[in-house]
Amino acid sequence: MKLVIQRRQQAKKGMLGGHKGVEFTLDYRLVLTEEEASLVQEYKLDGYPLTWNTVEGSRFPDDTIGRMVDGRSESLSDVTTLVNNEDVVKDACDQLPILFEVVRSFGGEEVISYPRVK
Repeated sequence: MKLVIQRRQQAKKGMLGGHKGVEFTLDYRLVLTEEEASLVQEYKLDGYPLTWNTVEGSRFPDDTIGRMVDGRSESLSDVTTLVNNEDVVKDACDQLPILFEVVRSFGGEEVISYPRVK
């Protein structure tokens, strides 16, 4: 699995051509191996939420595995938000190897020795 990230910037111009600041764009796409893509298809994980949006106190799925495989693009007004959103996407992808390991384990057993090493 790979996460491909592109960052772009573009000057914003006013009606009369004056400089109005900079607009930033964050593009990202999840690239799965054949085996991972097969797991996503077999277990119908396309809609598995990876990031969340909060609107008026309610949480809604934002990025899903399927959406990230298709590729996402966000236009942002400041670089701080771009960096924060990029970190959220990276952290979300960190959980995928665990998810794939769990679905691979169906039909087998897991033996855990204690004390457990975390």
